[in-house]
Amino acid sequence: MFLRCTHAAIMALHKIKAYAQKGFRWIFPEPDKAEDGRDQWPSRAAFLLAAMGGCAGQGNLLRYPSVVYNNYGLQWFIPYLLAVFLIAIPALVLEISIGQAYRGGSVIAFNNINGRLKGIGLGPVFVSLIVVQYFTVNLAWIMNYFRNSFTSPLPWENRIEDFYNNDVVANPAPIAGSLTDGGNNVASYTSYPAIGLIGETVGWSAFIWFLIWFSIFRGVGMTGRVVYFTMGLPIITTIIFVGRALSLDNAGAGVKLLWGTWRGDQLASGTVWQTAVGQVFFSTGIGFGYFTSYASYNQKHSNAVMDAVLICGSNVLFENFAAFAIFGVVGFLRRWPQDGERLGAFVVGFLTLPEAVLQMPGANFWAILLFLTLIVLGFSSAFVMLDVVATLLVDSGVKYSRPTIVTALTLVSFLMCLPYCTEFGYYLLDGVDRWINNIALIFVFFGEVVSATTVYRWTDITGRVGLPAFIVYNLGYFGGLLIGVTVAHGVGSAGPGAGAGFGFFVVCTLVAGFIAKAPASDSFGIMSKVRGQASQLWYLAFYSVSSCLTVDIPS
Repeated sequence: MFLRCTHAAIMALHKIKAYAQKGFRWIFPEPDKAEDGRDQWPSRAAFLLAAMGGCAGQGNLLRYPSVVYNNYGLQWFIPYLLAVFLIAIPALVLEISIGQAYRGGSVIAFNNINGRLKGIGLGPVFVSLIVVQYFTVNLAWIMNYFRNSFTSPLPWENRIEDFYNNDVVANPAPIAGSLTDGGNNVASYTSYPAIGLIGETVGWSAFIWFLIWFSIFRGVGMTGRVVYFTMGLPIITTIIFVGRALSLDNAGAGVKLLWGTWRGDQLASGTVWQTAVGQVFFSTGIGFGYFTSYASYNQKHSNAVMDAVLICGSNVLFENFAAFAIFGVVGFLRRWPQDGERLGAFVVGFLTLPEAVLQMPGANFWAILLFLTLIVLGFSSAFVMLDVVATLLVDSGVKYSRPTIVTALTLVSFLMCLPYCTEFGYYLLDGVDRWINNIALIFVFFGEVVSATTVYRWTDITGRVGLPAFIVYNLGYFGGLLIGVTVAHGVGSAGPGAGAGFGFFVVCTLVAGFIAKAPASDSFGIMSKVRGQASQLWYLAFYSVSSCLTVDIPS
């Protein structure tokens, strides 16, 4: 009898274990496998939503309104749209294509393009690792708002700026430095009176890092489920908030600030061009490496061009549609930009969105919904950036499972974000954001594009046109960039620099075409020679680009 009962108990335990394992696999599904054994997205829609989630985040609802506010006016859209069509979309095609072709993250992909390009592939990984640190702290600030949204009346009522500066960010104002009487030397440097950790910011940061870990530790199988929530909710709530913001008194004046104001003189400043390009990089996610990483889990023959257009187009539409909510509140508050005053990268969103919910019936409900939306959006951008680093470590052959790698990486990243959780953290965050997104990211992206389109299959080009022509053409390309920047800084004007740089490039291109090896041809006459030289110029300028974007999938 005893043995019979023991046997029954053991069988029951086995059944419970089997059901528990089945439940675990349902909640945390294993990713599908491609023919080559690599993890694969459960569907194309899952990839697109994950990629769009990487784009649609704080860069859309918080950062974009702030940079547009600083550069208000319809002229903003000239450098912005040029950057979208001439930089973002081609770059997305490149990043998705090489990830899909070479079945690996950015380091693996660029190493396969050329063994000397590992460092180029490491650049996006570095950018993602740095940015995700302060991304989580921004989310921690939003969590502070979310917690306070359950308090009635809302604690930021009649004290929007004071609540943000003193209750959320909680960073004491710095002690400003000064110059000597002549203005040529520093008399005293700006100092920051406090550097202690802020407990609530640390706690919410830890919670956000847990959510990031939860979303990526099992790979794209789990991520493919999470993204349906992280993209669905924000779209619905954004539509609601735009409608409410535009119904506020004087909202039209705020919208007119962006869409009905023309400041053509701003186009002569390099600031608006640099800011527009930096914003496009930040919001679309090019140069962060996650498109390459996520595309490596695609089916081999997915349409990379269509995917790039859909991802970039949806991002542009989303952030410009969401801007109506911000600028509607700007008009209501009559908070107009001031000459010489530039707000921090995320400030405008934090100052206007909390005000918007105050004007809605049932303010607490809308506040909860708003900040939940911001958390979801920011979170969807954060976990894709950490996944870039995780993909690199997994693909590098580290002898640990993906869950172990992601766990260790999450813990290290949490420790790295702690400096942003201090009473000095806001100023550190704003400085790092400017340097990473306005400078470092541009250089990383430049290295990606130039390397992929110059080094890739370069022997095919030299075999066709000859090594001297190849060297002269690239001397003109890189030399033109250097000369242009040098002249522009030397004379203090962009026009002469652009003329000098482009002129040098044109001269070198013509020389390269002239000294290029004559193509094999059975035809004779002047027109045949012209067509031959034009063909050689095409090889010099476009062959690597076209070959890279139509790269054969390795077997």
